Amino acid sequence: MTNPPDLRPDLAHARLSDARRPGQPTIGMVSLGCPKALVDSERILTRLRAEGYGISPDYAGADAVIVNTCGFLDSAKSESLDAIGEALTENGKVIVTGCLGAEPDYITGAHPRVLAVTGPHQYEQVLEAVHAAVPPDPDPFIDLLPASGVKLTPRHYSYLKISEGCNHHCKFCIIPAMRGRLVSRPHRAVLREAEKLVESGVRELLVISQDTSAYGIDWPRDDRPAGEQPITALARDLGSLGAWVRLHYVYPYPHVRELIPLMAEGLILPYLDVPFQHAHPDTLRRMARPAAAEKTLDRIAEWRDICPDITLRSTFIVGYPGETEEEFQTLLDWLDEAQLDRVGCFQYENVAGAASNALPDHVPEEVKQERWERFMEKAQTISEAKLAAKVGQTLDVIIDDIDDDGIATCRTKADAPEIDGNLFIDEGTEGLSVGEIVTVEVDEAGEYDLWGRLPA
Repeated sequence: MTNPPDLRPDLAHARLSDARRPGQPTIGMVSLGCPKALVDSERILTRLRAEGYGISPDYAGADAVIVNTCGFLDSAKSESLDAIGEALTENGKVIVTGCLGAEPDYITGAHPRVLAVTGPHQYEQVLEAVHAAVPPDPDPFIDLLPASGVKLTPRHYSYLKISEGCNHHCKFCIIPAMRGRLVSRPHRAVLREAEKLVESGVRELLVISQDTSAYGIDWPRDDRPAGEQPITALARDLGSLGAWVRLHYVYPYPHVRELIPLMAEGLILPYLDVPFQHAHPDTLRRMARPAAAEKTLDRIAEWRDICPDITLRSTFIVGYPGETEEEFQTLLDWLDEAQLDRVGCFQYENVAGAASNALPDHVPEEVKQERWERFMEKAQTISEAKLAAKVGQTLDVIIDDIDDDGIATCRTKADAPEIDGNLFIDEGTEGLSVGEIVTVEVDEAGEYDLWGRLPA
C-alpha cells in the first residue's frame, strides 16, 4: 500500500501541457495507496480541470492540496497522516479524502487544521470542499480539458476501474466497511471510457476493482448477458479495442474459466492477478476466505491446459493469527506445486476495525519476519527458474521509459507496471519511443527481470 514516489505532487506527471493562466486557481494532489485510489484521484482532478482549475505539480504552486489517503493497514494510515502533515507544512490548505477519510476523527485528532475530510469516492463532497477553500474562476475560452481527462499514469497505459466495493467479509479486511458493497459500473460506460482512452493513445488498459471477477453479479439477472458472466462479456469487448487488456484482483470463482479462452485467442493478455492469500484450509477458514486450496490447484492446472502461456500473479499473508508452522509449511509446499510466476507477500498486521484483530494466538513479530523471508526465498527461486526458461524466446514488450543512456525499460505481457519485473534493452534503442510495442529476443535473465535485444 506504499505510495509510488512518482505519484507525489512534486513529481506527478498529469497530462496537461498548458501553463497556468493569470488568476487561475490551482490544486495539488497527493495520491496514496492502490491503483483504485489513483483512479479516484484522476476523476477528482478531471472534474476540477473541467471547472477551470489548474493542476499544480508542487505544493508551492497550489492554492490548496488534496490528499487522497489509504487506510487499509496501520502502516498505510501512518503514511497518510505523514503526507497530510507534510502538505500542511508545505502549503497550509489541505483537504483530505479517500479510505482513511472514513475515520474523520482519527485525522482531525492528528491534524486539526485540515479544511475538510471526506470518505472514499465522495467526489461531490471533495468538490464542495475545494470550492469553499479556493473558489472556481473558469475561462471557457482557455480552460480546455483533454478528451481522456487528467491522468496520473504515463500516457501509454491507464487504470480502468469497473466497480466499487466488495461483497466478501474477509476477517483481515475493512474494505467493505469503507467502500461498501459491490456496485458495478454499466458495461457501456466502462467500454466508452476505454474507447476514449485508446483513442487518446493508451496502449494498455489495466482493469481494476475490489473484486474484478464479480463484476456485474450485483445487477438483476435480466440485465446480465445471456449465457456468460458479465466480466467475460466486458473482457471480450475491451479486447476488441486493439490495446493490451490486463486483469487485476480476479477472485478465483469457477466462472473465471470463461476468461482463459479469451487469453488463448489473444483478445486479452494471458495474465491473471489472483489474491489467493494462503493455502492451508484452516488458515483460509480463519480468514473467512471461501476458496479451497486443493480446488485452486485444480483450477490452475485447468487454466494452464487451456492457455499454456498464462502468467499467474498472487499475494499472500504470512503470520496470520493462529498460523502454525505446519500451516505455513503447507503454504510453502503449495507454492512449490502451484509454481506461480509472480508473487508478493505481506506480514500480517492488525487493522483497526478488522475482525481478525480479535482472533487468538497472534504470531510473534520475529516469527512473521522469519516466515516472510523463507516464503520470499522460495518465491524468488521459482521466479528465477521461470525467467531463465525464457532466454532465447521472442517476446512482445511495451516500452515504459528510455533513459539518457539509451537504455529502454520495458514490460512483457507477463509484467504489470509498478508490481512486476521489467525487460531491459541496453543497445540499439535509437528511434524507439515510450509507449511503443516492439519484439525482442531474450538473452539474459535474473531473479525478477529480463534483458533482451532487438532482432537484427
